[in-house]
Amino acid sequence: GERAARHSFLTPSPFLRIGQLSNVDLNEDIHELETEVPRQRPNEIPHNEKLLSLKYESLDYDNSENQLFLEEERRINHAAFRTVEIKRWVICAMIGILTGLVACFIDIVVENLAGLKYRVVKDNIDKFTAKGGLSFSLLLWATLNASVVMVGSLIVAFIEPVAAGSGIPQIKCYLNGVKIPHVVRLKTLVIKVCGVILSVVGGLAVGKEGPMIHSGSVIAAGISQGRSTSLKRDFKIFEYFRRDTEKRDFVSAGAAAGVSAAFGAPVGGVLFSLEEGASFWNQFLTWRIFFASMISTFTLNSVLSVYHGNAWDLSSPGLINFGRFDSEVGTGIPHVGLWWGVGNRGILGALFNALNYWLTMFRIRYIHRPCLQVVEAMLVAAVTATVGFVMIYCSRDCQPIQGSSVAYPLQLFCADGEYNSMATAFFNTPEKSVVNLFHDPPGSYNPMTLGMFTLMYFFLACWTYGLTVSAGVFIPSLLIGAAWGRLFGISLSYLTKGSIWADPGKYALMGAAAQLGGIVRMTLSLTVIMMEATGNVTYGFPIMLVLMTAKIVGDYFVEGLYDMHIQLQSVPFLHWEAPVTSHSLTAREVMSTPVTCLRRIERVGTVVDILSDTSSNHNGFPVVESNPDTTQVAGLRGLILRSQLIVLLKHKVFVERANLNLVQRRLKLKDFRDAYPRFPPIQSIHVSQDERECMIDLSEFMNPSPYTVPQEASLPRVFKLFRALGLRHLVVVDNRNEVVGMVTRKDLARYRLGKEGLEELSLAQT
Repeated sequence: GERAARHSFLTPSPFLRIGQLSNVDLNEDIHELETEVPRQRPNEIPHNEKLLSLKYESLDYDNSENQLFLEEERRINHAAFRTVEIKRWVICAMIGILTGLVACFIDIVVENLAGLKYRVVKDNIDKFTAKGGLSFSLLLWATLNASVVMVGSLIVAFIEPVAAGSGIPQIKCYLNGVKIPHVVRLKTLVIKVCGVILSVVGGLAVGKEGPMIHSGSVIAAGISQGRSTSLKRDFKIFEYFRRDTEKRDFVSAGAAAGVSAAFGAPVGGVLFSLEEGASFWNQFLTWRIFFASMISTFTLNSVLSVYHGNAWDLSSPGLINFGRFDSEVGTGIPHVGLWWGVGNRGILGALFNALNYWLTMFRIRYIHRPCLQVVEAMLVAAVTATVGFVMIYCSRDCQPIQGSSVAYPLQLFCADGEYNSMATAFFNTPEKSVVNLFHDPPGSYNPMTLGMFTLMYFFLACWTYGLTVSAGVFIPSLLIGAAWGRLFGISLSYLTKGSIWADPGKYALMGAAAQLGGIVRMTLSLTVIMMEATGNVTYGFPIMLVLMTAKIVGDYFVEGLYDMHIQLQSVPFLHWEAPVTSHSLTAREVMSTPVTCLRRIERVGTVVDILSDTSSNHNGFPVVESNPDTTQVAGLRGLILRSQLIVLLKHKVFVERANLNLVQRRLKLKDFRDAYPRFPPIQSIHVSQDERECMIDLSEFMNPSPYTVPQEASLPRVFKLFRALGLRHLVVVDNRNEVVGMVTRKDLARYRLGKEGLEELSLAQT
């Protein structure tokens, strides 16, 4: 009875039946309630965060070592392996070059479009300041913003919902081994790039840096396969890499190249991929990924330098350049106390995450239709413009114009030769505002201006993250942090009535690090990214202190933004370790039963029926010995995957009667690789009535040495094996080598450490 009780959650209550995710999968109909509700889309979708979604499959990170695979590997000699290795380097170079070029494209288009918008609005404001009627300028600004964002949101909501957000949580899941639909498709890349350009030009509180990571990953996944399934083009190269394991390694290189292009930080990119992204890492990978990152930042640098007209200068290594910080940074004892104080502001990051959590829950429940999502994005764009305009209008903080590096100085009600300093913060792309806060000379900002700006921008950025637009959270976080850091610096110099506490720009930098660290909880990689972006190694120690404090303080309250969004999307994500208190559970209690097994020589009809059965859409089938007449045990002989069976049925690898060994075209490994990654569904394969009676021999296609655990193994042990080897199926056997159950990702991800100890999440077909 215990097994039945444990598995009662496989038939979830109607409440759990409908928890559908807002920004993952809009094209699938929402599961309606069984009878009482008439068939229409519900206004509210009850979403329970203690859920695991069953719609996510795993990736096959474990190679199937069947006879075909072993024969091919034995045929390849040492020289051939060397060419494979050279191909890997070539692919990494191509990933770097293309990621750099995509970043250039985004940067140049954004610069020109945003410049155009700001010039139009500035001329308009200047015109109407003279003769009154500024409300028209506000209307113009808000309309421009809302219409640009509308286009950006429409393409994401209706064409490719996976392109929403920064894409970092999705890539994290992909590298963890979860198959998120469409995440590394060409279409996603196109929508991502256009969406990022539109949302930044539309003046939202977003950055274009985060999405570069997703873009780099898509580029990597595409190049490494040597073909495009979307465009139906096969270049007949890189066929050896057509499997999940190889693709995964290149995707982590793409993520690193993306970071590197965004911040001009190749080492930071490698560390980001290691710390945030990759769940599997090896030494060879490190150097190749570093190579891809270097190439990426170099490509971006060369192209942008030529574009800006100083070809030999190479002065723009990343999309955002913090500019050089040349002055020394204080590391005396009083300074350490100060940096620690700045780090404690990481609590603002925790506040950001908590607010965003409630907002996302609200979005999942109520704003789940694409049209509503577009309306919300337009609303946020209009509100952002309005807030900016009202703040600039009400601000009386005038600064002299000479010697300042303001791109679009708004005079408004200031005297001639002066400009409104609130406008440098709002009337600019966020990247430029960040650099201004770092480098403007002391006295450029009034504390009141900074305080108001920080407050407003904090809420705007929090509201914007999670909209159905492509946009990153890096730059807004840096901007909020830089604003309150500068404020902190100014107030210090007021308190001490002197200049012993160096210029406020340094505090702006530390504040930016603390805010970003408090939101995304990156430590090592962020320290190195900030160091590389400032070009000053002496800043390492204070940045490290600030980030450690921010992480410790933030973790006390709420988890990081990316982990939170992964959890809200109910993805079966496997962390590094099993929950600490899980030693009491054994494999027998965790595994799923009953298991559908196949015999080594099986009737074709049986295979087709098993694959067509929608109630159990298993992806791996243990193969057992096939002599039903004898009394001997049906021991485990191997494991075969659904995708392999489908290829076998498609190529009709049957024999007519069990004793007949017909010689037919032997399948090659290439046939399996050509069908990867989109294997046809079983419904598309026609098997006639005669063919159903044939037999199919699985011996040379199954993996004869699948990983197994005895049913007494403890959960941490099972977890370690499963997680470290990147498995998808782990067969549980008893002491006679008979199959008793199967452990998959969902069985392990179900257990989580909650406030009261070990919790078990329920599974739902959402």
